[in-house]
Amino acid sequence: MSDEQSYAVLVPKGYRVGEWEVREPLASGAFATVYAGRRTTGEPRTAALKFLPTGTRTPRQLRHLRELAEREVEFLGRLQLPRLIRMYDTLTVDDPGHPELDGATVLVLEQAEGSLDAVPTKDPGSLLAQTCEGLAQLHHAGWVHGDLKPANVLLTKDGSVRLADFNMAAELEGTHAYAPAFATPDYTPPELLWPEVDERGTRIRPSADVWAFGVLAHVVLTGTFPLPGGTTEARSDAAMRYARGAEELRLSAELPDAWREIIRDCLARTHAERVGTEALLRRVEAAAGVARSPRLPKPRRPFLRRHPVLAGVLTTLLVVTTGLGIAAGITHHQATQYDGTPVYEAVAVPDAPSSGYGYDRCPANSVCFFSEHYGNGKMCHWQDSDPDWQSGNKTCAWAAHSPVRSVFNNIAGSRDLDGVVYYRGTDYNPAGFDRRRSTQRTGCTGVNSQGNLAGTYAPLSHQLVSSCTYSPSLWGVLRSLF
Repeated sequence: MSDEQSYAVLVPKGYRVGEWEVREPLASGAFATVYAGRRTTGEPRTAALKFLPTGTRTPRQLRHLRELAEREVEFLGRLQLPRLIRMYDTLTVDDPGHPELDGATVLVLEQAEGSLDAVPTKDPGSLLAQTCEGLAQLHHAGWVHGDLKPANVLLTKDGSVRLADFNMAAELEGTHAYAPAFATPDYTPPELLWPEVDERGTRIRPSADVWAFGVLAHVVLTGTFPLPGGTTEARSDAAMRYARGAEELRLSAELPDAWREIIRDCLARTHAERVGTEALLRRVEAAAGVARSPRLPKPRRPFLRRHPVLAGVLTTLLVVTTGLGIAAGITHHQATQYDGTPVYEAVAVPDAPSSGYGYDRCPANSVCFFSEHYGNGKMCHWQDSDPDWQSGNKTCAWAAHSPVRSVFNNIAGSRDLDGVVYYRGTDYNPAGFDRRRSTQRTGCTGVNSQGNLAGTYAPLSHQLVSSCTYSPSLWGVLRSLF
């Protein structure tokens, strides 16, 4: 990136944003520029700073950029998966003296060493298997990437793969998701090259990511595209002719037979003919000669999540008739009542850093509460229950005057008690009455679950339970449907 005009956001070396100092540029695209960042105190010491521009863009462009930034922040805040790049923090530049930067959104991300954009010369099959594993994790969680390409597949220092750039990612609503009407043409399936676009965007299926993976695999393995043409426009025209049956794939003769059939099945002419992600992963792992990744557990999508209109009607009825909202039950994973299981005594755990970034600071086999969203800010953690956070062997001083904004239940799943219920009062008792949720607890988080909490969550005690079971009451039954 020697040409400064190619930067979406030009940030001078040494510029400070928050606790971070901008270093050399790492990559730049149409909507953002990524710089290496160095933190002068605390951990982590290095990160990638992704700047989304503002400056002299038109109001319509600025609105579009804000939507892309919000989409990526929401996605990375909701999903923490092994093959996805991690987000440590989000910042907003406040610098009227630099109008081209003032108001820009900055994502603080896990730093990578490079991407698949430079065709790897060592073990490309393993990298493709990890890429496909990330895609399977993404689809299993109910999301579509929408812009899978080599530049968005990052390699960490240890050589493992992370999927990145989720400003086109969209959550599935049944068989489809709605994504912005933009993608990289060379990796876009024929049906989306000239899509119908409504006020919600373009309808997209997981099969679009499967097509993109087929193109990506061909490029990584051979350095060429599977459709003819010397330019993006020519290859897009060839893809449209291929979809109509007037053009054929031109798979490289260098492809091994196993990869040839995999790529051909990814690049089927219609979305219905393309291989499913789970089957694709197993075939890719076999072709790459790598160990099979663990089979993902079957997702449980509650009935009313699949029927939002009915959910809205029931929500209104419950609020009107009971005065109790159900927002917490919808947005917070397994926010349900304690089942009465006996608990252990609290055990003091050596302190981790009191401030910093990310859920990964949470020690193994512990329950962690944070003062900021996404596992950021100050942290208090325990290995067992604690009836009073402000006294005893293990205390959490900041919780006396600040709400808990995120939680991570990092307890080992093999333990008998692996759910955690938290209360606004001490000795596991509620404090006051909140019309938006049951008075019996503030929330409950299952094993290996993490997420942000609303500002009204201000627990002063927590209790480990066998599971976040539902109340047998009618209210509890209705809540479980969400």
